[in-house]
Parts: sequence; structure tokens; C-alpha cells
Amino acid sequence: MSEDHGKLPPAGATAKLGLIVAAVTLVADQASKLWVIYGLGMKVGEAFAVTPFFDIAFTINYGISYGLMQLESLGGQLFLTGFSVVVALALAIWLVRGRHGGFVAVALGLIIGGAIGNAIDRPHIGGVADFVSLHAFGFRWYIFNVADVAIVAGIIGLLYDSVVLSRNGAAKGT
Repeated sequence: MSEDHGKLPPAGATAKLGLIVAAVTLVADQASKLWVIYGLGMKVGEAFAVTPFFDIAFTINYGISYGLMQLESLGGQLFLTGFSVVVALALAIWLVRGRHGGFVAVALGLIIGGAIGNAIDRPHIGGVADFVSLHAFGFRWYIFNVADVAIVAGIIGLLYDSVVLSRNGAAKGT
């Protein structure tokens, strides 16, 4: 369903929705990581099968998406933490001050919550806790966490809004 970009609410009207999504995302991310580390008592490198295509495999990612920019030093982790916080703050400002509908607010909230969730891990455990391992037919995907899923979903949402919803609104003459 396309948002009518000609009749958007005033700046900040959808911020509450986006902030709620960010908070729920952050809580879900941190709760799942605490469950793996403390509830299951897993150590880095341990894994167990849940289904034939899904394992819980606890790893620490010292870099960013897909293991890029591996920065294992304290300085590197603090840099990545700072970067995540700056991104989250910039997106929060966009969320609060921008004129956009609920779809964009949810997408921004997912990215904000995910970025903060991963930023919290770095100073505490020296990297980001990842534990979801999907695999099938001999192919193993990268190990990831709830924050990673939220960030990717939020980015896809923003791209969808930018490419599809905005064009649909423009085509309707709004």
C-alpha cells in the first residue's frame, strides 16, 4: 500500500511509532543475546543444531556487516561503537524532524534499534555477539543476530519507500 506523500503528517508526528519500534528492536536484540550467553551458558565457538537448517552458533564479530573491517583492538571497537551511535543519532533526528509516514518511521526505528543493540555489545564483549546460523544444501550463510536482521529490514524498507512508494505517489500527482 502506497503512502500519500502529498498528505504527510507534520514533522515528528510519526516519531513515537519509530521510537517504539527502536525500543522493541533493542530489547529483543539484547534479550536474545543475553539468552544465548547467560541463559544457555554458551561460550564463543560453541554451537548446536535447532533444525536441519538452523543452528545456534555463538561467535563474536569484530567488524561490521559480513565480517568487513575486522577491528579487534579496543580502539577499533570504540571507533565502531562511536560510528553506530552517530548513525543512530542522525537517524533519530531524521525520524523526529522529518515529514514521513508510518512506513518510514518503522524502517528508521528498526535501523536505530539495531545499531544501538550492536553498539552496546562492543565495549562489553569486545565485538558484536552473533548466533543465528542458517544453512542448506552445503551453503552456510553468515552468522548474524536480531539487530542485523532489523538493520537489513530497515534499509530494505527505506529503499522500498524511496523507489516504489515515492514513485507511486509521484505518478498519482501528489
